[in-house]
Amino acid sequence: MVENSKSAGVKKVKEFDYTQYLVSHEAETKIITVDGTAESFEVSVKPLSWSKRNQLISKNLNWDSTGTTSFSADGYVRDCLRAMIVDAPWGRTTESLLLSFDERLGTALETLVPKAFGEDAQDTIGTEVDATVIKKEQ
Repeated sequence: MVENSKSAGVKKVKEFDYTQYLVSHEAETKIITVDGTAESFEVSVKPLSWSKRNQLISKNLNWDSTGTTSFSADGYVRDCLRAMIVDAPWGRTTESLLLSFDERLGTALETLVPKAFGEDAQDTIGTEVDATVIKKEQ
């Protein structure tokens, strides 16, 4: 929200502290549980900044010559996971590794990815991709 201020007759506004809005560079440990199994494991993740999330959305949003848009939810999720996962039992999180995971592990990892679109899209970890909001590219 932007408000105009006039110098005459306006109380001094408390100085804005932007530092409370900076994304931490500290990795956070999350426990991932694979549905349908008794297995769980720890991963260290770093949060995505507002700008990085927007870059990944832009990378996976496409326009064709007729002006139709499509969004690669699969690409967005994989890009986010590669950017966010700092440490995991498998070592480095690569594109080829993510492509080799089965649905159970992939679905469990998706819980780390922030929503790309929608009312609740936030720059925090721990949100899930809402399939009703995002149409997967076919």
